[in-house]
Amino acid sequence: MLALAGIGAGLAAAPPAAKPGEVVITVTDLRSGKGVVRACMTTRADIFPKCIKDPAAFRAVVPASGKVEIRFTGVKPGQYAIALLHDENGNGKADRAMGMMPKEGYGFSRDAPVKMAPPKFSDAVFPFGEGTSRVTIKMRYFL
Repeated sequence: MLALAGIGAGLAAAPPAAKPGEVVITVTDLRSGKGVVRACMTTRADIFPKCIKDPAAFRAVVPASGKVEIRFTGVKPGQYAIALLHDENGNGKADRAMGMMPKEGYGFSRDAPVKMAPPKFSDAVFPFGEGTSRVTIKMRYFL
């Protein structure tokens, strides 16, 4: 009996695994109700903000009219960054003037700054644990 008790005592209860949760994004300051808002959320610093290159990224496309809210469910705990595009003409890409300046709206988690180039992952990253996390992202327009 003592041998069995020793075996049982050696097994520490593992902490329960964090349950996947939900990230709810509210988009503000759209300049028009034209087109769609494209959202992408990734854990990969090496490709942010071009989340399209991440097959594991969360993605959504929603109409730009009315109140824009995007929900990503089944989100595991981790470090995430979000990139938004207000694709006003619905062509599936970020249009640019003179090859550089964005013609359409954009936004990033943590209101990451755009300085002559898209922000770095480290400027937009936020921690997600479990439950529901609410993120508000202000759409910005260069032109």
